[in-house]
This record gives sequence, structure tokens and C-alpha cells, in this order.
Amino acid sequence: MFVQTEVTPNPNSLKFLPGKKVSNSGPYEIINKDDIQNVLVRNILSINGVEGIFLGEDFISVNKNDITKWDDVKHIVISFINDFYSEGKEFVIDESLDEQNPNLNEIEQRIVKILDQKIRPAVARDGGDIKFKEFKDGVVKVQLQGSCSGCPSSTMTLKQGVQNLLCHYLPEVKEVVAI
Repeated sequence: MFVQTEVTPNPNSLKFLPGKKVSNSGPYEIINKDDIQNVLVRNILSINGVEGIFLGEDFISVNKNDITKWDDVKHIVISFINDFYSEGKEFVIDESLDEQNPNLNEIEQRIVKILDQKIRPAVARDGGDIKFKEFKDGVVKVQLQGSCSGCPSSTMTLKQGVQNLLCHYLPEVKEVVAI
């Protein structure tokens, strides 16, 4: 198996592409290895300097701290991924781990639809995700995950991309902030 890597706009995040399905239940971020029993995720989070993992449909984004160099981490992550899939496993996550947004009003449903259809695919290409959290008094609160979390260009993306798009389609939206 050949695991490819892609750089992301975040210098502390690298996208690993195993060429196989990763998440069978949507995007998922794990920061604490005690929050999950998955062997691959726990092993990667045990590497010195690794601060978080984001699982997309067909990729794993790994976030590291500023001090750690990718040369010290990259080959270990690839080895763990190869070992995991060589044991015959089909995907890393196969259960619904995400919280849903029940009882959204009409404007919130429209915000989520725009995020899902127009923004999330682009953010996923960079190894991350964006989740709707709240809409109140014209302000949309979102959570940035994966490579987007802590990325130097995420503020610009949020304001010039996400905010402009939501304000264009929904005049009720005045601002977008990350929480």
C-alpha cells in the first residue's frame, strides 16, 4: 500500500491519503486519545508532537505542534496507517460519532445547507471541516476542525470566503465567527 501525503495551507497539518475509505460516517476530529478506542487513532495521537487528528471520507489530517518537524513524524504515521489497513480493516471509523443539530429553525437549516454544499467540500480539500454551531442576532458561529484549526489563513478564509458567501445568500447573516 502506498500512502500519499499532501501539504495543507496550515504548516502544522499534513493530509495523509491511504487510497482507501477512512471514515464511513462523516468527518470526525479527535484531539484526546482517551476519547476513542480505535488503534490507529490512538497510535497516531501517541506520537510526540501530534496534537490532533481529523478523519475525512478518504483522508487523515494530522496536526502537530510548532516545535515538531514533519520529518520526525511523517514516516511513523505512514507506518501506522499501513499496519492498520494491512490487517484487513476497511475503514478507520464506521459508526456515527458526530452530534447532530436537532430542531434547527428555517434560517439555520439554510445556513447548514450552504455550509454543506458550498463550503465543506472546499475545506475538505485542504484537510479540514467546518461545523455550524449557532446563529443568533445575525452572527453565525462555526467550529473549524482538522487542518483549518489553527491555520494562519483560516481567519481570511472565514471572513472573505464563508462570511461573504453566507451574507450573499442570506441577508439575515451579518457576520461569521469561529469558536
